[in-house]
Amino acid sequence: MFHHVVLMRFKDGTSQRQIDAIADGLASLPEQIDVLIRYRFGSDVGITDGAWDFAATAEFAEASHYSEYSDHPAHQAVLRERIAPVLSEVARTQFET
Repeated sequence: MFHHVVLMRFKDGTSQRQIDAIADGLASLPEQIDVLIRYRFGSDVGITDGAWDFAATAEFAEASHYSEYSDHPAHQAVLRERIAPVLSEVARTQFET
């Protein structure tokens, strides 16, 4: 299994409406990108100081599927239209199990 993990920090002033739009956009991806086996995402629940604002995890059968997901037009649209305008910092990692 190939795993992709993303952590995001948003710019000051990012509204809940903008965060909800990100979640809605991400929620639409599994039905459009068939290589996604499992896709989870959400806002930080606020119990640890210094935590990132939002996280997403994606699971694929193999590493090559990650590129298909990453380059997919639907994913790129969510990044460009909903995430990039409010993104302050991002951390990414991939690992295999």
